[in-house]
Amino acid sequence: MAVELSTSINIKEPRWDQSTFMGRAKHFFTVTDPRNILLSNEQLENAHKIITDYRKGVVSPGLSEDELWRAKYIFDSAFHPDTGEKMILIGRMSAQVPMNMTITGCMMTFYKTTPAVVLWQWINQSFNAIVNYTNRSGDAPITVSQLGTAYVSATTGAVATALGLNALTKHVSPLFGRFVPFAAVAAANCINIPLMRQRELKHGIPITDENDNRLGESTKAAQQAISQVVVSRILMASPGMAIPPFLMNHLEKKAFLKKFPWMSAPIQVGLVGFCLVFATPLCCALFPQKSSMSVSRLEPELQDKIRAAHPGVERVYFNKGL
Repeated sequence: MAVELSTSINIKEPRWDQSTFMGRAKHFFTVTDPRNILLSNEQLENAHKIITDYRKGVVSPGLSEDELWRAKYIFDSAFHPDTGEKMILIGRMSAQVPMNMTITGCMMTFYKTTPAVVLWQWINQSFNAIVNYTNRSGDAPITVSQLGTAYVSATTGAVATALGLNALTKHVSPLFGRFVPFAAVAAANCINIPLMRQRELKHGIPITDENDNRLGESTKAAQQAISQVVVSRILMASPGMAIPPFLMNHLEKKAFLKKFPWMSAPIQVGLVGFCLVFATPLCCALFPQKSSMSVSRLEPELQDKIRAAHPGVERVYFNKGL
């Protein structure tokens, strides 16, 4: 007779130790697995039922521990950790590699003309806006007006940055020009992410104690969370946008690409994809998803409130978003 699975497994936390980089890397290799975007609605709903039931103390018949963890990661890949809503497909972290490899590869192939720069930077920042909104921290809604203003501002800033940098490289070597898309993406991330998450900077994000008891909302926590995400995103883009230019600069001098110049884009997309398969989870793992900070670094009024109601709490925790 099969032994029923214990209900004491803590599925609120990842399977691996998140206090270590390796534990976080294993976690994010699972979270960003591109195969998750191929899952059907039926598979997602089944994982949702398994996890929802398990949290209520109900174990599906015959469920093993490995199956439970697999369901948890399917659940986490598709449902927002704070709101519980099913996330937009292309905004999920599992869509990062296929979407980014296509957009980045094309950005780096078609970077010489102004229309191409505008088109691909607009596509890239539109995609980033969806990702930033989908993976925002907190459960407070954002209005259509706020979302539209943030999107237009972020996209305009990104395109202007790209065009400005492109204009500065007219008289430098072609190799240097290949790095313009990376510089534009890095600068645009510093614009796009804070703008798309501006509500968090104005009103704060939920903070809890170590037992997940909500203590309030903090703008200081939001600032730390968004800063960490900006750093992760820039570093995530680095290998895919820094290594292929050297390789493509070398390959385009060879007879093969001179004979088949149309192969340049697919080769570049493939190179970017290979880099992103590793860079995406490893850069997500730089900072814990459940970030923390000392109570003494919070806003003074929030410090007073926490110390009055919860005198033993020294650190607070929050979802930093992705």
